[in-house]
Amino acid sequence: MQNLGVYLRSKIPIISFKNSSKNEETYLLNNRKFPDTNLDSIYDFNEYSVENTSSYQMTQPKPFDSIESNIISNDLHLYSEKTKANRINEYQAAWNVTNAIQGMFVVSLPFAVKSGGYWALIAMVLVAYICSYTGKILIDCLYDEDDDQITNLYPNLLNIKVSSSRRRIRMRNSYVDIATDVWGSAIGARLVNIAQNIELLMTCILYLVLCGDLFVGSFPDLGLDHSSWTIISCMILIPCAFIRSLKFVSNLSFCNAVVHLIINLIIIIYCMTRIAEWDFSKIETKLNICSYPISLGIIVFGYTSQIFLPTMEGNMVDRTKFDPMLYITHLVAAIFKALFGLVAFLTWQEGTKEVITNNLPTKELKIIVNVILIIKALLSYPLPYFASVELLEASFFLTEDEIQTKRKSFTVTQRPTFSYSCYLPDGDLKLWAVLLRISLILFTLFLAIFIPHFAYLMALIGSITGTMLSLIWPCYFHLHLKRKTLRWYQKLVDVLIILFGLLISVTGVYNSSVELIKALGQDLTGFLNDGLDNLKNQTSFC
Repeated sequence: MQNLGVYLRSKIPIISFKNSSKNEETYLLNNRKFPDTNLDSIYDFNEYSVENTSSYQMTQPKPFDSIESNIISNDLHLYSEKTKANRINEYQAAWNVTNAIQGMFVVSLPFAVKSGGYWALIAMVLVAYICSYTGKILIDCLYDEDDDQITNLYPNLLNIKVSSSRRRIRMRNSYVDIATDVWGSAIGARLVNIAQNIELLMTCILYLVLCGDLFVGSFPDLGLDHSSWTIISCMILIPCAFIRSLKFVSNLSFCNAVVHLIINLIIIIYCMTRIAEWDFSKIETKLNICSYPISLGIIVFGYTSQIFLPTMEGNMVDRTKFDPMLYITHLVAAIFKALFGLVAFLTWQEGTKEVITNNLPTKELKIIVNVILIIKALLSYPLPYFASVELLEASFFLTEDEIQTKRKSFTVTQRPTFSYSCYLPDGDLKLWAVLLRISLILFTLFLAIFIPHFAYLMALIGSITGTMLSLIWPCYFHLHLKRKTLRWYQKLVDVLIILFGLLISVTGVYNSSVELIKALGQDLTGFLNDGLDNLKNQTSFC
């Protein structure tokens, strides 16, 4: 996407002014300073926001009454029509958020109820509200109040709609930009980039681990182990390396949501057939300090969507509908997750497994449900993978426009490591860029084979990056950037959420790490025992 300054320079090199002190007073557009942002992220001017205009400065500001800007306005209009074709509406955004917070990982919620009892059910609702709040304040941190003359000088030129009661400017485009303003580029950008990529790639790994688990549970007689099925699943996902559009990912999210609805209906209908066997006394009422942090880690990870929100909000056609969309999706997710976790646990009680579909009794039903879940996992993989690819490309490489114009304007505040682009002049990916994307997919495969424990791995990720990205950092950034305008009770809420997140992080990391190490130790012991048995059989045969 072209930078606004680059775009305008290429189209209109000179702007003329009337009623000035000279008959033909001109100002070269090349002498103006434009913000380091792309036009696609700033053009969508809604009634309550003015996007990224405060950093526009006139090097030689002069009074004038009117601007001969028909050419510029027409060009911006044509450009906006082109970019709006790639934008998403509030329903597509809702599908994306739903896919992120109410996706594959609901299959572990009954296991969370087993570990946390009624406290886990309360956490499913409470964490949903907290995460919707932190998502809202994170987007609020992208904006500053308008204090610049540009909204008064250029409202017609840039088609800006300004509310008389409130004018906001989208000064930041990403989570990384927020962290940079708070902690600086040396620490903030790197720290958030690392956390985001860990979260995204670990999510991809979990999808592969889940596919392996489901294949093994569905087809145990084929003789393929978990690693083999995971490799097969990964090979199906290789075409993800060629994804270029968030709109394409949104369409996948829509298909994913349909599959999600089908699978949940099947499980719930089956659970209802066994309602006579439900025993509410099996649900723990006491708080188990050893197992409850694991439940919290799983629950928090299931609501992690903050890393997608800045990009999603920036790509919406009408950004004023973002907040209602966020609250509604989290409310629906909270109700469904609590009911699903409760109903499924009551059905299998102490026999509840890490992946609830492996509890299904009949082979035919288990195969049908697991195959649908596998399809859902494969459809879920592209969203975190695409987001991770965009972060890595923005951090390490330049765009083609930046190379042609010799400008250093990036979507993140860090300077890219390599001064060349992943794209050809026609917009297609270069061969080595495709190979790098494929290598990233293979990297997630390697870790999925090495750590094949779904629930404990999800709890560990949720306790580390999940709490940081979804709970702690949004509130800290909000306190730092909006401290002059926040009321005391808003500050108190932010502080309480930070303390809650720190508690989950410390206890969750410890308990989930202990359980994961135990599970890996058992795997290693089993692997060594199998190897010794094979060696003994070969020796006896000889």
